[in-house]
Amino acid sequence: MTDSSRRPLAVFDLDNTLADTAHRQHFLESRPRNWDAFFAAASQDPPIAEGVALAVESARACEVLYLTGRPERCRRDTLDWLAAHGLPEGRVFMRSNADRRPARFTKLEILRRLARDREIRVLVDDDELVCDDAERAGFTVVRARWAARSAALQEAQEREGRT
Repeated sequence: MTDSSRRPLAVFDLDNTLADTAHRQHFLESRPRNWDAFFAAASQDPPIAEGVALAVESARACEVLYLTGRPERCRRDTLDWLAAHGLPEGRVFMRSNADRRPARFTKLEILRRLARDREIRVLVDDDELVCDDAERAGFTVVRARWAARSAALQEAQEREGRT
């Protein structure tokens, strides 16, 4: 049963939803993929205006939180990036450093846990598989289609469970 006395949640993905990862995609295009460099460069991601505006607007009626496939070891850089780009304060849910499950599994697990006692007003994510599964589970979804798609990132999200 959800707690109706608390503000509903607006849940935002980071990579290619709020943060433009185009400048670091090349780290995923070679074999083996250079995950350390890919994540180290995240602090230099430019913000995506459409996503940032939606997060700021959502904060008027909702508690904003962030749900990312980034590993826990990226927490400090991620928090610094959110603050530097004026995004609303909110809890950040990250995968454990050893979790290699596809994002559609890890994110849906967290969404269901949050929904036990809170209304989730919206999930905003660029990963079509995450969005499909969330919609099938009954969540309202906004598909973040404002960043260029990357085949390497899509494969990494689904097959390697890295982001």
